[in-house]
Amino acid sequence: MRTVLIQTDTAVAADLKPGETATFGRGADDVPVDIVVADRAVSRLAGRIQAVEDYWLISNLSAERTYVVENPEGGGEFVKVPPLRMGMPVPFEFSRVILPAEHGTTGFLVFAPEHVYGTSAALPGTGATTRGVFPLDRTAKYFLILVALCEARLHDPSSTVVPTVPQLIERLAGHELTRSGVNFHIDYLAGTKLRVKRPDEGGKADWQRAALINLALRFDLVTDADLRLLP
Repeated sequence: MRTVLIQTDTAVAADLKPGETATFGRGADDVPVDIVVADRAVSRLAGRIQAVEDYWLISNLSAERTYVVENPEGGGEFVKVPPLRMGMPVPFEFSRVILPAEHGTTGFLVFAPEHVYGTSAALPGTGATTRGVFPLDRTAKYFLILVALCEARLHDPSSTVVPTVPQLIERLAGHELTRSGVNFHIDYLAGTKLRVKRPDEGGKADWQRAALINLALRFDLVTDADLRLLP
């Protein structure tokens, strides 16, 4: 039987089988909850989680606050749970539920069962071969620069850091990179490999680097596993 585990800072708070639910919030003597989030800014009954098969649903019982569910293992992936949103599916195997708190944020972790994937099957057919997209060579120097660009966001999905060219050179010390060389690789990634587009309003000077980060993380072109390539 597949289960959904909910873990606080100290221990496993709930173990839900498909169809079972658990409530979360600050709680009170007359408002019992299954997962206690002890913060004065959290509602007594803040929300509810329901296990399904290999995913789970979250309901926001607050009429005022938006919650965030992020994927700590992804490249900045998160979903917002608006006030009074009921039964919202969460697609991540490993999630962090984040609630606004008196001093910043608070929350807990949710572990869903491992997702089921199909096998790739070659289908018979005629016509032109499907073209590949984003043809990246993971052994190339431009990919190393792309990983360094994405590093801060991979460590912290909420990060807005866009490394400058001097910062990239410093981070990749030992690879004999120059300012012109890094700019060449960034232009090559933006114009040839990932084909990012300049914002209609012109954008800031770092628009290329920011666009490369967003695209690479959105489509998992760079993941946590690639951080091992960095010094």
